Amino acid sequence: MFIKNSWYVACRPDEIYGKPLGRQICGQKMVLYRGSEGQPVVLEDFCPHRGTPLSLGFVKDGNLVCGYHGLEMGCEGKTVAMPGQRVSSFPPIRTFPVIERYGFIWVWPGDLDKADPALMPTFEFFDNPQWAYGGGMYHVNAGYELMIDNLMDLSHETYVHSTSIGQPEIDETPCKTVTEGNRVITSRFMENIKAPPFWRMAMRANGLNDEASVDRWQICRFTPPSHVMIDVGVALAGKGGFDAADEDKVYCVVVDFITPESDTSHWYFWGMARKFKPNDPALTYSIREGQGKIFGEDMQMLEQQQANLLNYPSRRLLKLNIDAGGVHSRMVIERILSEQSNAADAHA
Repeated sequence: MFIKNSWYVACRPDEIYGKPLGRQICGQKMVLYRGSEGQPVVLEDFCPHRGTPLSLGFVKDGNLVCGYHGLEMGCEGKTVAMPGQRVSSFPPIRTFPVIERYGFIWVWPGDLDKADPALMPTFEFFDNPQWAYGGGMYHVNAGYELMIDNLMDLSHETYVHSTSIGQPEIDETPCKTVTEGNRVITSRFMENIKAPPFWRMAMRANGLNDEASVDRWQICRFTPPSHVMIDVGVALAGKGGFDAADEDKVYCVVVDFITPESDTSHWYFWGMARKFKPNDPALTYSIREGQGKIFGEDMQMLEQQQANLLNYPSRRLLKLNIDAGGVHSRMVIERILSEQSNAADAHA
């Protein structure tokens, strides 16, 4: 099951440039495109004539034309024309609320009357000249909750990302997990250590001595339905760690928008926002390439994990204290799903 009454990242704007895009979100087939005024539109990916996916068609004058028999669908889900046919009595197909913000197209797959732009998450680093952002997208053949587990427990970095951001001190430093309403926060602070390769590169880029000892932090923040923001960085040892002055640290936020496709697959919109050298496009590109490889390592591990879980459905998995972030995040998801189910039963 999925949390339906929430905003999810559906795609990047370039994915619907001049053409429709078919995408499944929370188990629902959708088609995304731009209308006559350039606004994003999201409809059910179903032609009311013969059931063909409308995403196989094309956009003409702001209408979506079915690629099978030429039926034209308006932005409100109503059939507006079809060559040589009278189609005014065709029932409308479902439309989905949509917002374009922060460089993404967001969709609300739940109840139409509950969609509220005010419920959109807010972020200090998007559209902020003090920050730079670079990211990408992966399609991952693993359930979205496995990705949340992965991001809320960064102890795997020592092993999965040993050549970039991993180091033994992660294992040696305990983490703390707290739940605040529907938010789960897991934090780890490492003091007076040497920075791993990725952070040495970042230190050099910000004019810091990459051989110097540092204080390092990882603060993972889960917010439903499936967003994880991770404060990461290093500061020169003894300068205040996370609270150090900008000139004494390199500070980033790992951005993770996780959009469920099915029970065993999801769309992963990843990126990194940084609060140093924001006007350096070469640095943005370098960090993006590095992060892309790191996230690719996660994807390989998660897909093999999902395959194993499907092959051994009755095997009981063990839990350790390092799993607290993922466990508490799943508890939040389960509570919201229960509330969603109870509300549906009440209106049945």
